Amino acid sequence: MEHKLVMVINEMAEVLNISQLKRLQEVMLKHFVEKEADSQNVSNEEYMKKFLEAKRIEGCSDRTINYYSTTIDHMLKFVTEPIRRITTEELRSYLVDYQKINNCSKVTVDNVRRNISSFFSWLEEEDYILKSPMRRIHKIKTTKTVKTIISDEGVELLRDNCKQVRDLAIIDLLYSTGMRVGELVRLNRDDINFEERECVVFGKGEKERKVYFDAKTKIHLKKYLDGRTDENTALFVTLDAPYDRLKISGVEIRMRNLGKKLNMERVHPHKFRRTMATRAIDKGMPIEQVQKILGHSQIDTTMQYAIVNQSNVKVSHQKYIA
Repeated sequence: MEHKLVMVINEMAEVLNISQLKRLQEVMLKHFVEKEADSQNVSNEEYMKKFLEAKRIEGCSDRTINYYSTTIDHMLKFVTEPIRRITTEELRSYLVDYQKINNCSKVTVDNVRRNISSFFSWLEEEDYILKSPMRRIHKIKTTKTVKTIISDEGVELLRDNCKQVRDLAIIDLLYSTGMRVGELVRLNRDDINFEERECVVFGKGEKERKVYFDAKTKIHLKKYLDGRTDENTALFVTLDAPYDRLKISGVEIRMRNLGKKLNMERVHPHKFRRTMATRAIDKGMPIEQVQKILGHSQIDTTMQYAIVNQSNVKVSHQKYIA
């Protein structure tokens, strides 16, 4: 049905102007598509469930699925119209109200916009709706801030103040490999190749890649594992019984608390990844190799790390220009 409607609209585009085409589309939706949808009695929640199932099949992580679920569910509680009748104006108003009520940044609102847009784009691709109402709601312009890294002194300070060898091993592994925290907590003991100082991780979309660690990390990892008395196969576990696999939140809280204790600015797992990538680029590692280590599908993502260290720009300017 909807495919035929699209063909009709495309054919009429030769004789109608834009406003007339828009009106024709609205009338056809009202009298054909919406009536068909009403007869099927598919709820908004059912559409969301189908979307989340599709994302799970695509290989999205549980964390990503939960983020989609929370974002879309919240939107559907405020925009209560049936999916096929939701308009661009209603969604734009929702995003404006969302920012006011939650007093959140433009970055946060744009993340919400992106998730909702992904949902409606999927509905359009699957022919559940004729056209996504999010098409005319574009990316929200945000101020790009220069993201900081951890200094050499900062890394050593964190290491020196670790009371647990487990935390020291975590810091070393994050810093030397540049792996994501989600990749770290999925590792098992037998994933570590101490002889080659490498391990295989599974990144976004279940993409497999090798990462490498230094001699210092090897020593601390071995010391941590040799001191373990539990039988859990996980590489990192909680400090107390029943010694469950460590979760992402557990690593984040541990790093944040350690940073606060030392009065360091926003210490979190991803900051070690950014620091490692920036250092590698600063020391001359080809950007393509850094991309491979980090597991980026697009080199543009890796290039963001190449502009972090402003001090290097100053040094280069003094060397070649001044």
